[in-house]
Amino acid sequence: MTDKAMAAAASTSAHNHEGHAEAHGFRRKMTGRVVKAKMAKTVVVEVVGHSRDGLYGKYVRSRARHKAHDEKNEFTVGDQVEIQESRPISRDKRWVVVRLVKKFVEE
Repeated sequence: MTDKAMAAAASTSAHNHEGHAEAHGFRRKMTGRVVKAKMAKTVVVEVVGHSRDGLYGKYVRSRARHKAHDEKNEFTVGDQVEIQESRPISRDKRWVVVRLVKKFVEE
């Protein structure tokens, strides 16, 4: 093998392993607000997205509600959290709460 081929192979193998924190591949992450926290170890997170209408160019708001796993029951209604896709945990739960973005403060 030539020096160029060895260098290319080394850089390719190094490149494939850089920046990949998980071995599971790509898992989606979303940020949303907790709207329900009455279940055990589960919160309902509402994710609001904005997209442009194709015909009129107006921004349209869409929302999706996901049940997310909260192991320690530490999140309350109004908290801004980040959720990540995971394996099926129950019939409806496919997301896990990763971190707290902003705590809800009532004024």
